[in-house]
Amino acid sequence: MKIIKGTGLEKGFFTYDEPEEISTVKQILHDVRQNGDDAVKRYTLKYDGITLRQIKVGLSEIRNAYHKVDNKTISSIKRAAENIKKFAEKQLTQFKDFELRIAPGVFAGQKVIPVERVGIYVPAGRFPLVSTLLMCAIPAKVAGVSKISVCSPPSYKGSIYPAILVASDIVGVREIYKLGGVAAIGAMAYGTQTVKKVDKIIGPGSKYVALAKKEVFGTVGIDLIAGPTEIMIIADNAANPEYLAADLLAQAEHDIDALPILITTSIEIAKRVKKAVELQLQRLETKNIAKFSISKNGRIILVNNMAEAVNIANKKAPEHLELQIKNPDRYVDKLKNYGSLFIGSYSAVVLGDYSSGLNHTLPTNTTARYTGGFSVKDLIKLQTTLRVTKKGLSVVGPIAKTLSETEGLNGHLKSITVRSKF
Repeated sequence: MKIIKGTGLEKGFFTYDEPEEISTVKQILHDVRQNGDDAVKRYTLKYDGITLRQIKVGLSEIRNAYHKVDNKTISSIKRAAENIKKFAEKQLTQFKDFELRIAPGVFAGQKVIPVERVGIYVPAGRFPLVSTLLMCAIPAKVAGVSKISVCSPPSYKGSIYPAILVASDIVGVREIYKLGGVAAIGAMAYGTQTVKKVDKIIGPGSKYVALAKKEVFGTVGIDLIAGPTEIMIIADNAANPEYLAADLLAQAEHDIDALPILITTSIEIAKRVKKAVELQLQRLETKNIAKFSISKNGRIILVNNMAEAVNIANKKAPEHLELQIKNPDRYVDKLKNYGSLFIGSYSAVVLGDYSSGLNHTLPTNTTARYTGGFSVKDLIKLQTTLRVTKKGLSVVGPIAKTLSETEGLNGHLKSITVRSKF
């Protein structure tokens, strides 16, 4: 990892990285829209090397998956699901139906209505992301989404990884399709003879999946356009270098474009973490990926004080932000831009990835400046209502009449005056 001073950061470090255009993404989406099942089968053969006989997973495949997953894993899936559900249920309590009396005879209201049909994309290339299934499906269930489907690549002997099938079954989602990549996004967005069209697509994926979601936005809703994973750790001389190195590598192993960053006020910590990263890399089974991203993107940023560290973090708006410092609560309210904040030396990002209840689908690429992570909020619609009596019309009608006259919208004006003479 490079050790640099905070004043030496390149300008591009803080800017949004515009995704590159890939022409094949549009071509595949167009083909899927026009040719449905035939197209998705062709792309599954081309990119996954699998000849699909059935696109949809049968119930027998789900039942058989349990025989391929050990009891410890099944138990862990269930316990993680319980924690994610608890957190999602608490989030949902923040959104309620109401009707407010604005004035005599004027009642403005809000209805909390779930999205009707949601499609989940679960990556399963190098790694079968069982946790993604839980993070997406459980909030959808809690929000009241009535129809949930899953697409995941047939990367396990021509089918979906057994642990993903088991997790899907545990949370009560059994509409599952053996599709990956851009073709899967197109199938969910437009529908095919087999795959049912959805209203919103959620779940992370490769850069191709991210671009496909960007292309179909409008036809369907999407959660967010996620880029390579990011971790930023703020540490002082009280931090444990072994913890810091392990957390940096945990994110670095995701992708060669992952962004592992440490900010510290201590040159001693910087040196010890750099050495710890090198030693831990040697024992890491995913070291080929992690070593590349650490070498390419890894940085240890030296700052003079915590105020400088907080300023860098707020400008960068990282996906994952850890505070491994003395008295971290002093700085929590000063940090404004992050996907999730992990406070204290035992609050590893990995716990947010899997088992603590937090959702791990988070904004990347500086977008935490204006949005938070995926939650039940993304699966409900806050829709408004209005009830006005004759008395109420006499209160708010004249205001609308004046403003429509000001704007010169005669049809608006007549819509008011036809009801009453003001």
